[in-house]
Amino acid sequence: MKLTGTSAIVTGGASGLGGATAEALSKEGVKVAIWDLQEDKGNSHAEKLGGIFCKVDVSSEDSVAAALAETVSAHGTPSILVNCAGIGTAEKTFGKNGAHNLDHYKRVINVNLIGTFNCIRLVAAEMDKNEPQDHGERGVIINTASVAAYDGQIGQAAYSASKGGVVGMTLPIARDLMSIGVRCCTIAPGIFWTPMMAGMDQKVQDALAAMVPFPKRLGDPAEYASMALEICRNSYMNGETIRLDGAIRMQPR
Repeated sequence: MKLTGTSAIVTGGASGLGGATAEALSKEGVKVAIWDLQEDKGNSHAEKLGGIFCKVDVSSEDSVAAALAETVSAHGTPSILVNCAGIGTAEKTFGKNGAHNLDHYKRVINVNLIGTFNCIRLVAAEMDKNEPQDHGERGVIINTASVAAYDGQIGQAAYSASKGGVVGMTLPIARDLMSIGVRCCTIAPGIFWTPMMAGMDQKVQDALAAMVPFPKRLGDPAEYASMALEICRNSYMNGETIRLDGAIRMQPR
């Protein structure tokens, strides 16, 4: 896909993996819309990149539809959607505090899985209006899963289920959208340096980094962004989930 002059949406684009991806796309001449709930960070990042910010709850049909209309009005029909919005929880199926809170489980599924699909279905319908590039390509969708989809740790039942769902729907969505020339891939990151990680104790950070076979460090959000750009550019990449994790395989705890 030719990137310069196209329009992109990055959910969770105010910071972390999404923030780095929004910046990388902008540097390639892409008009970027940041969809996030963090207004201060989102507006600041969008201003820095010359893009726009929309306050969005990805799990809400009305919220996503309104943001999509605003994005199209400002930047035209998007050619790129990167889904980075997500939340996590740590709660055992059953433990000293009793059974897993069902509302907590539902919330993780609603944001990470249903929210991702909600953005995909509405943005794909808009991508269908694009004039095709080479080989009939009208757009590309990149989702964010996690190595937890495969190696979920203790307390990650909700998070792993949500990310496993993202992995599981990647190929059928690619097949669904082949007729309109829209590709769909997923990145499954390992342990990356994000604002959430920055709030952890240094000993915890060091222990997590030591779990990575090579290189023995946390992932850099710029490395996620680099992978996202390659998926955009490489039009033969479709229907695949790519682990980006330094060869880590998570232990139970």
